[in-house]
Amino acid sequence: MPSPNAPWRFPRVHLTDAATAILRAPDGQQQRGRLEVVSLSGGLLNMSSTLAQGSRFKLMFMTQTGPVLGGVEMLPPVSSDRQPFRFTDLEKSDQYRLRDTVQSFTPVVQDAWIEKYRSATINRKPEPRGFFRSLLRSFFSI
Repeated sequence: MPSPNAPWRFPRVHLTDAATAILRAPDGQQQRGRLEVVSLSGGLLNMSSTLAQGSRFKLMFMTQTGPVLGGVEMLPPVSSDRQPFRFTDLEKSDQYRLRDTVQSFTPVVQDAWIEKYRSATINRKPEPRGFFRSLLRSFFSI
């Protein structure tokens, strides 16, 4: 799973047609909601009532590439009917389906990031390493 301490945020997809999502508690009880926002690290659910912060569920929803099923932890509600969550457990196949869905909505963002990285690395001069670095330091007092 993605690191919660990642230095940047994953792209978020605001779904125009909110997907039906089903939350299943460890005791088997279920609650339905609508998935409004999704990213590789979590999302935002619209539900009739919010759930306890920190509670864990299995979440299932459909994407254009197939179903995604994973473990989630509920975060503090942002309103009386909207609550964010973070993924805690996703199988590789579910990660791929989720990534394909997010990327299908955000190709321009990905391309812009790649171009920014390329332009930053093209103008950067490599630093001398190892033996040559110590040799340069001794001659030029770097």
